Formats: sequence, C-alpha cells, structure tokens
Amino acid sequence: MNITIVGTGYVGLGTAIMLAYLGYQVTGLDSDQAKIDGLRAGALPIYEPGLEELLASASANLHWTTSYADAIPHADVIFICVGTPPLPDGHPNLSYLESAVRSVAENLDGKPQIIVNKSTVPIGTGDWVLRILEEHAARHAGSRYEVVSNPEFLREGTALGDSLYPDRIVLGGSAWATGRLRELYAPLIEQSFEAPPHIPRPRGYMQPAVVETTLTSAEMIKYAANAFLALKISFANEIAGLCECVGADIQEVTAGIGLDHRIGTPFLAAGAGWGGSCFGKDTSALISTGQDYGYSMPILRAAISVNDRQRHLVIEKLQKHLRLLKGKRVAVLGMAFKPNTDDLRDAPAHDFITRLSQLGASVVAYDPVAMPRARREWQHLTYLEAASAQAALHGADAVIIATEWSEFRTLNWSEAVCTMRTRVIVDARNILTLPLQVPAVLEQIGRDHPRPSFLPAEHQPAAPQPGVQVGA
Repeated sequence: MNITIVGTGYVGLGTAIMLAYLGYQVTGLDSDQAKIDGLRAGALPIYEPGLEELLASASANLHWTTSYADAIPHADVIFICVGTPPLPDGHPNLSYLESAVRSVAENLDGKPQIIVNKSTVPIGTGDWVLRILEEHAARHAGSRYEVVSNPEFLREGTALGDSLYPDRIVLGGSAWATGRLRELYAPLIEQSFEAPPHIPRPRGYMQPAVVETTLTSAEMIKYAANAFLALKISFANEIAGLCECVGADIQEVTAGIGLDHRIGTPFLAAGAGWGGSCFGKDTSALISTGQDYGYSMPILRAAISVNDRQRHLVIEKLQKHLRLLKGKRVAVLGMAFKPNTDDLRDAPAHDFITRLSQLGASVVAYDPVAMPRARREWQHLTYLEAASAQAALHGADAVIIATEWSEFRTLNWSEAVCTMRTRVIVDARNILTLPLQVPAVLEQIGRDHPRPSFLPAEHQPAAPQPGVQVGA
C-alpha cells in the first residue's frame, strides 16, 4: 500500500518513519515549507531518541511534500495527524483537522481510499469527517471512501518502541476498512519485521492485541485511556500530600500498592504532575463532552485540580525555606515536560519560571535538549540559560528539579550544592536518594525528612566549601 501522512508533528513524523521502515512507500505532507525542506535534507524538527537513526534506515521509502495534489491521489491509506489543541472552554480546536480533511477530500481520485484519524479527536469526529468528505470530494462515492479511527498510544521519549512493539492496536470503523488496516499493520501484529539494532524487541514481547470496534468506541478508548493515566498520577500526588502530613514515604507506599497486579506501578509516581499535549487536553475534552450531554464528571475534575495544585506546591516549598523570593536566584533544572523529548507543551517548568518571575526571583534554567526550542516558544518568559546543570546551581539560592533527566540523577550533587549560596533543593520529581554528602535542605513530594538529609560530619568524605549552609 502507498501511505500518506498529513501532519509531521510528533505523531505524524513517528508514524511516517515507522511505516517506511516496515517497507511501505510513505509520503509526509505538511503545510510548513521550512519543515519539509529540513526533512528532505534529513533534519528532524523534533527530538525523539532513536528517530534520527530510524529515519536514515527508512529514507529510501520516504517522500516529503507540501502539495495535497501530489500526496493524496495515489495513496491507499491517508493518516490525518494534525494538532487538536484545547480551546479555552476545554473543547479541542478542530480547525486544523477540518482544513486538512477538506484538502484531502478535494484531491481524492475516486478509487477506494481509507482516511485514518490518528489525531486525538472528540467522540463523534469520525462521522463528522465522513460528512466533510461527502461534501467536498469531487468524485465521492460512499462505498469508496472509508473513515477509520486508529488512535495512537505513544509516550514521547519512548515513541519508537511504543510504535514497533505496541500493547494494542485499536481500529474503529467498518469491517472492510479495519480489515485493510489489519493488512497494513500485519508486520506489527505478526512481529515479522527485523527489529532495528537501536530499538531492540523487548524481552518476552510477543504480539500486540488488536481491538476492532466502532468509530465511536475507538475514539472513546483513546480519551478514556489518557484520562485514567492522568487519574493515577493525580491519585499518587493526593496520597503524597497525606504522606507528608503523617510522616509516610510516598515511594514506599506506591511500591507497596503497585505490587497488586490490579493496580500496577506505572504512572503512580508523585511529583510536579503531568504535562505535555495529551493528559490535560484529553481529560478536559472528556469533561467538556460530558457537559454537552448534561453529564457531570467530578473524578476527572478532581484529577485536574490536584495536578494544578502540585505546581503551586513546589513554589510553596521554596517559600517555606527562603521566605521572600524577591532578589533570590533560583535554578530550574529541566524545561521539557518529561525526559527524552524537547516538547515544552504544558511543561511544569513553564509555570515555575512564570511564578518565580512574578515573585521577583531571577531564574536560571538548563535542559539537556529543550533549550533551543524554548528560545523560540518561551520568548514571553524571563530567564537566563545555563550551559550545564552545575553552572545553573552556581550562586543559586535554591534549585528546582522539574524534569527527571538521567543527567540530573547522576549529577555529583555533593559538589554542585557547594557552589550554591543557599542550599535548598526542591526535588519535584523525587529522583534524589538520601543521604546527601553535604548539609542541605532537600524537599521532595510525599517524602518527609524528619532526620538530617545528609551524612554526619564524621562520615563526610571531605569538608564542604565555604558558604551559607541550610539545615542542621
């Protein structure tokens, strides 16, 4: 089959390269000429581990264009992968989707073609897309154009592994259309492809489950899945707050309850809350859909409320030790919403920098990957860039760990905190382990530290450098 991917963002680009690697002829279509020019030159517009190597392996099967007339007529399957950002009322903005579908419709050539909604779209969008096709396709025949909902379940940072070795493939539509998609995904379903050397097949992995259902149910599966994961994170954060009150350790608690196979440990990590393009948007969209039908969803509202509270909590922990933040220098480690990506959408670090600036603090920020994107997308924020994590901490009154990059886990904190003016660490991702080697205040989420969070003097390998020491 010939494949066209409309939209070359995080979802579209990964889908295009993955299908090309499986042997299909794939055309990537985007209205951004600069992005297409870069892709033709082999330059990726996003950061995703392993994507550059997979692009090189699949480049012979990839073609890039800005022309619907070039990309649509010859395609057997057309994936729509455009953005659906949230509107102020929580509903998704479908203007990009509508524009893309109209352009697709105007260039269909009358042969049987399948239009696949890969974008996360509201329940009922599949029928709406079909109506747009009926109204705008010049040679439309109802039996020749089919719409399928095929939601993605990718995690940025591990998107390629999630694509090649998925838990499940969800296909919503007519029996004929979902059958054709089964044929398309046969290499994934049967795991008959050769695993890329840099993305090996997980040990014990067999085959993905395939769920064939209606358009509406497939759309609901995507929203419900993301909303449930958001609930798990907010639940962990709510329990973390109580752990701090009573002196329990949230990491021990979540490890204990996660051993129950009905619960599981993934997404039970307490911290600064979720970010990115999916959880907040999709949870709000479900709530808004409920409102359209007069149906209240208090559990989802509570999940959003808890997530918002976590971002305020991090600043409150700083204020507890520094009191006034005006004139203080605060380092923010991590700008992307999660590690192994440069995606800044709904990143907690954005809110931290905004609030710190409002309170009169100066901010110095560092991220191993996302700083170039932040220069373009965060021009409305005031902060200084640091060349490294160590440089960010130098002379700082406090540091916030906003993203759990492995670089921050392995940082020599005993050396780094000695260069700080005041040693206050707010570990908003719970990545540091006790004890520290030098005196410092360590605040984490859901972890009470009634004992000193550093080794006694007789166990320290060397005396710290002179400076203000916070803590007993």
